[in-house]
Amino acid sequence: MTLLIHVLACAFGLGSWVAVNGLWVELPLIVNTLPEGWDLPSYLTVIIQLANLGPLLVTLMHKLYPGRLKESVVIYCILSIGVLACILLAFFWRETTIVAGALHSTAFFILTFFLSLVDCTSSVTFLPFMMQLPAKYITTYFIGEGLSGFIPGVVALAQGVGMAKCVNASANLTDGNSWYLQTEYLPPNFSTGVFFFFLAAMMCISLAAFIALNRLPRTYELSTENLVTDTVPSVSSGLENPGVETNHGREKSHGGEAAQSRPVQAKHSVYQLSFIYFLVVWVNGATNGLLPSVQTYSCMPYGNLAYHLSAALASVANPVACTIAMFFQNRSLVFLGLLAVLGTGFGSYNMAMAAMSPCPLLQGSAAGEAIIVLSWLLFTGTLSYVKVMVGVILRDRSHSALVWCGAAAQMGSLVGSITMFPLVNIYRLFQSGDFCNTECPLW
Repeated sequence: MTLLIHVLACAFGLGSWVAVNGLWVELPLIVNTLPEGWDLPSYLTVIIQLANLGPLLVTLMHKLYPGRLKESVVIYCILSIGVLACILLAFFWRETTIVAGALHSTAFFILTFFLSLVDCTSSVTFLPFMMQLPAKYITTYFIGEGLSGFIPGVVALAQGVGMAKCVNASANLTDGNSWYLQTEYLPPNFSTGVFFFFLAAMMCISLAAFIALNRLPRTYELSTENLVTDTVPSVSSGLENPGVETNHGREKSHGGEAAQSRPVQAKHSVYQLSFIYFLVVWVNGATNGLLPSVQTYSCMPYGNLAYHLSAALASVANPVACTIAMFFQNRSLVFLGLLAVLGTGFGSYNMAMAAMSPCPLLQGSAAGEAIIVLSWLLFTGTLSYVKVMVGVILRDRSHSALVWCGAAAQMGSLVGSITMFPLVNIYRLFQSGDFCNTECPLW
């Protein structure tokens, strides 16, 4: 029975962020088809932030009507919506309509909003449900949550990317034919529609695991331990729920026994706390808003393969960094600050290449492609580690500190995405190009 519950907990965790992660790793193929082109990621960052309406409503329900909202009902609904949205995406992701005189991917945007709503709401519903199980199963749940980013990235690598080549094309003019070079993308190993069906299958696995977990006989005692004393919590899950206070009360009743199982509450000065929350805002703003909005401009000038590898490997780097943080924890604020500076350095290079688009440094060379892919990989990996560790520090301080951590993370992500949207789509500070027809100087 124990092994079965571990498997179910892991499978349940797969549904936490698989949809949004899957969308990001599939963008290298989608941007060449949808009318927004290289601007598409900046739209997605704003849509994902709007989807935080879901966790906000859940939190308000817990505050205004304590005990009235049943997590199990909400989870049934959001996982079902996730399955349906993935299936609809497989059929309608190419559909466009004219909005404000321009062609836009309305079907893709609407379905992306619902997928984002599913994933954002999972942050405040999945963990409260898992708190009904003994704490040892929370570790397995977090492994599943990590796999929700890892598996789509690996599948995207297996999918391959449409390699670009330049072919001669002609245009019929009044004075004769005109010849020019046209970019032609070779097809991937399987289509975008098949990839979305794969995401739907992962959501179905998560839904089936939840149904099984919800129907298991409660023959064991509910956990009285602190929420995962030996694992890394999800930074985005620091919103209040009734189960936290219930468990807290049970811990008090155990007296010294519970006190021993808890980590010692960290003492920080006002300046240290300000620095910690600044890290939360900055790191989330950079990784969830600023840089993702311009990833196309940063990578596409080097070719579709560079963008594909950057998106897929960055998606894999996030859960790997979280796994490293589970076993090698360094809570030194000096170390985390230096690591944040290092990650910001990689992010600055990525932003600089985006600003130089369509003619970044070392364009057309294998070295340029390798550097941009490695820079995105290290940017995501280093700042993901910082995100996890500041969450651990604030978790050990108090529950309210973790709540504020979640609020600061959302604020940073929102400010980052809203800041970049007008710069990309209104002021046009970043320029797109064509793989075959862009003439760039030799650096």
